[in-house]
Amino acid sequence: MKSLTLVLPLLLVCSTSSFVPCSSTLGPTKQTTYNSFALAMKNNNNQEEQQFGGYTVKQRLREEVESPFRTVRLWFFGSSTASALVALYFSLLALLKSYTGGFSDAPPLPEALENVGINLAAVALCGYLTYRDVQAGEANLKRIAKGGALAKLVVQSASSNSLTPLTNYRRKQRVVICAGGKHYIETVCRSLNSDQRSDTNILPEALYQSEVVVVPVLLQGDGTTVGDTSTCWKETTPSETDVNFDVNKSNNVICFPQGNQQWADYLESEVETAKSQGFDVMDKGFMIVVKKNGKILRRATGLPPWDALVNTMEVMDGSKFGMPGDDAKYYTPNH
Repeated sequence: MKSLTLVLPLLLVCSTSSFVPCSSTLGPTKQTTYNSFALAMKNNNNQEEQQFGGYTVKQRLREEVESPFRTVRLWFFGSSTASALVALYFSLLALLKSYTGGFSDAPPLPEALENVGINLAAVALCGYLTYRDVQAGEANLKRIAKGGALAKLVVQSASSNSLTPLTNYRRKQRVVICAGGKHYIETVCRSLNSDQRSDTNILPEALYQSEVVVVPVLLQGDGTTVGDTSTCWKETTPSETDVNFDVNKSNNVICFPQGNQQWADYLESEVETAKSQGFDVMDKGFMIVVKKNGKILRRATGLPPWDALVNTMEVMDGSKFGMPGDDAKYYTPNH
């Protein structure tokens, strides 16, 4: 009995993310106003919120756009696995016939063993490739869903007190989320609002010119809850080394989180990842840099390297090299 051998190549690329150490106006700021704003957002996205298998239709469509051949590969390798299982079944029957004897159509025992080994290897290979592609698709969906959750988070501008979802900053500004305990938030506040060197602190203006928005997030307890960041920020007092401290100096680039539970839910996995790598999220804090397209550019622990962010953001973000719609800003005619 002859067996059918399938050779099925596939290239899979996996990526992981980890922390690395590093040195629209909508009214007042009352909680009832935020609740009304959040309800309006939810009502406007009812169709998007319909979930299938834990993900929305929009998220699944986006995953297909990002990996257009995944469905084809899954069908191909899945059906190949089924075919290999059928072949394995019949090769096992042939092996049984050869072992017991008395069957005229039974192949020699060495050939039957070889056929079983080939088909068993085909089942293992095809099943493994199918499983890896399924896992890669699931990881991609989780990343897309997390990006959608990030876009729905709401912030309040320190300068205008307006409530805005982070999705409104896409294509316009980059977002730097600084999360940590009370000491960390106060340190970030002082770094942006005081002259800690002989020259004048121009970081807020530089960040504004670089189209960067900073969102400090006060973590409480063991990092699983989010507190009143606005009050913590505004009650920060200067240290002995801070000169000309003015808590309102950076208001044009500061936004405070609104909807503490939603922020805590989003940051939960980030906190767990940082803790698993041995970082103290409460004292040292961490930052998440979000590009204009809504994707995560960088995760790092400690205070943000403001100078590096200002000087390299255009290149790191990639917007200077093909951000859609930025031709008018970056285009230079050929001579």
